[in-house]
Amino acid sequence: MTGRGAPSGLPWREPSTWLVVALAGVFVLLGLLFVFAPRAGAALFGIPAPEGSDLSYVTAIGLRDLAFGAYLAALARLATQPIVGTVLGLTVLIPAGDVVLVFLARGFASPGHLLIHAGSGLVMAAGSFWLLGRASHHTKGGSS
Repeated sequence: MTGRGAPSGLPWREPSTWLVVALAGVFVLLGLLFVFAPRAGAALFGIPAPEGSDLSYVTAIGLRDLAFGAYLAALARLATQPIVGTVLGLTVLIPAGDVVLVFLARGFASPGHLLIHAGSGLVMAAGSFWLLGRASHHTKGGSS
């Protein structure tokens, strides 16, 4: 993902790297919660847990979060700031969709859950802008 001989991964001295690593950790932990305690995961997500095999949607959310956390961790180690910033920016679609799903299921009856998903999207968007801005600054010959 980087030129031959160029260092790969985000620089560990940068606070933006620690944001990406923290997000990866949070999403891995959320994924584990949703997979191993789906009722608790559903309660956290904001949509009531169904009975029986219908509960499998919660496991799907958990697997999605596990994958997201894993690819963020891998990108932090292997990719450049513009790549990670772009992935974070595109991934804002997930919490935006979650806001819509919770709103359609519960309306404004659960504002805390709406805020959790919206906040997640804002953190991803801010991280994306931060990484893309730093990458742009570095390519213009600026220093950090």
